[in-house]
Amino acid sequence: MITIFHKNTCSTSRKVLDILKNSEKEYKIIEYMKTPPTADDIRSLVKKLNIPAEKLVRKKETLYKEKYADKNLTEEQYIEIMAQHPELIERPILVKGNKAVIGRPVEIVAEWLG
Repeated sequence: MITIFHKNTCSTSRKVLDILKNSEKEYKIIEYMKTPPTADDIRSLVKKLNIPAEKLVRKKETLYKEKYADKNLTEEQYIEIMAQHPELIERPILVKGNKAVIGRPVEIVAEWLG
C-alpha cells in the first residue's frame, strides 16, 4: 500500500496522483491540508525520507519568507512549524513501508514505484 500526501491545488501533486492511478498499485490519499500531519507524523516522514526536516520545507512560500527565513531553526523547530503550517510541507510525498520520496520532479515517481 502506498500513501500519498496530496494537495489537490498543486499541479505536480495531481500529476503524481495520476501516475499512481495508472500504476495499478494500491494507494490511499491523505489530503494533508484537510487532515494535517502531527509533529510525530512529520518526524516519521523525515526519517522515511532520510533527509533533515529543513529539506522538507517549502522555502519559497511567502509565509516561510516572512516568518522563518531569517531564523536559524533546529530540526525540531522545522518539524513544529510544518505541523503548525502544513502549507510549508513539500509535496507530494509518497510512502511505502519504511521508505518515502518527495515526488519532485515527477519523473522520479515511476522509478520509485518500481
